[in-house]
Amino acid sequence: MFQVRTDGADEGCVTFVLHEEDHTLGNSLRYMIMKSQDVEFCGYSITHPSESKINFRIQTRDGVAASEPLRSGLNNLTEVCKHVLHTFEARMQAFRDKEEPMS
Repeated sequence: MFQVRTDGADEGCVTFVLHEEDHTLGNSLRYMIMKSQDVEFCGYSITHPSESKINFRIQTRDGVAASEPLRSGLNNLTEVCKHVLHTFEARMQAFRDKEEPMS
């Protein structure tokens, strides 16, 4: 899914290349990662509209490896998506249950 490009030996300043991804994941993941106090900078860019990959840059504070906020951000985003899906499905079922007696 992704490759890593580093600018030397600093594990706190890494660019991750995520293939087959676009703004949908990039913006959501950037938001989740920036919530961490260990993160000094997080941003992404799409190299070219015809390429389906994003360069995702993370810079951390106090020697924290950039892979840690990435992992946490992905896990948090997964949990948010599960919650949204569960809430949607529950509300749809409640709507269907309400509509059935009227039919």
